[in-house]
Amino acid sequence: MDFTDEQLERYARHIILKDVGGAGQMALLKARVLVVGAGGLGSPLLQYLAAAGVGTIGIVDDDHVDLSNLQRQIIHATGDVGTPKTESAAAKIKALNSDVNVIQHAVRLGADNAAAIIGDYDIVADGTDNFATRHLVNDTCVALGKTLVSAALGPFEGQLATFKPHAEVGLPCYRCFLPEEPPADMQRTCSDIGILGAVAGVVGTLQAVEVLKEILDIGDSLAGKMLIYDALGATTRTIGLPQDPKCPTCAIGK
Repeated sequence: MDFTDEQLERYARHIILKDVGGAGQMALLKARVLVVGAGGLGSPLLQYLAAAGVGTIGIVDDDHVDLSNLQRQIIHATGDVGTPKTESAAAKIKALNSDVNVIQHAVRLGADNAAAIIGDYDIVADGTDNFATRHLVNDTCVALGKTLVSAALGPFEGQLATFKPHAEVGLPCYRCFLPEEPPADMQRTCSDIGILGAVAGVVGTLQAVEVLKEILDIGDSLAGKMLIYDALGATTRTIGLPQDPKCPTCAIGK
């Protein structure tokens, strides 16, 4: 596969990067990334993956655009209110970069469809806001040997980690970090407690960077670590995430 003249111009700033180059840009164009959630995290994530030329992007979301989403879900616009989020996001991606093949999965991930959907992609980026889906995505990625880049948000903070226990002995999965769902009365979403919209933009953009690093195999992976962003303190810190030797998902038999 050769670059077209338009692609050479579009991706010129990547191609001249020593750690990306033509081979790296070709890897991006051949990559298949599944984004779970077209909300606050998914909005910047999807746009930066598309701008970078990730060739196939799948979007999983069964929700419709609501006016209250627009304070942080910047891939959607006022005219999209009432439209399925996958449809709204796909339209913006195609307008940004026609190179990208967008696959819409306007469904809720469940035990009946997770393996079939996730199995078609190289990397999964999870930006959902409920623990049941996070555990389902993690367990499916571990079973299928897929790399998972996971992010979460609070009112003024965010967390980001990469999980790929298939890549190296001792690397954790999401269940090593959070084995079980918290009690229902401790689970809060942005609709319950609020969020500063731009925080989602920062963390979703960081998530995009980590996905691109995994595709390009450059830099230091966040596997085995978690990045914590504190907007009010204007700080980031990274902590270690060890594998739980008793983890029922990723440590059995290792």
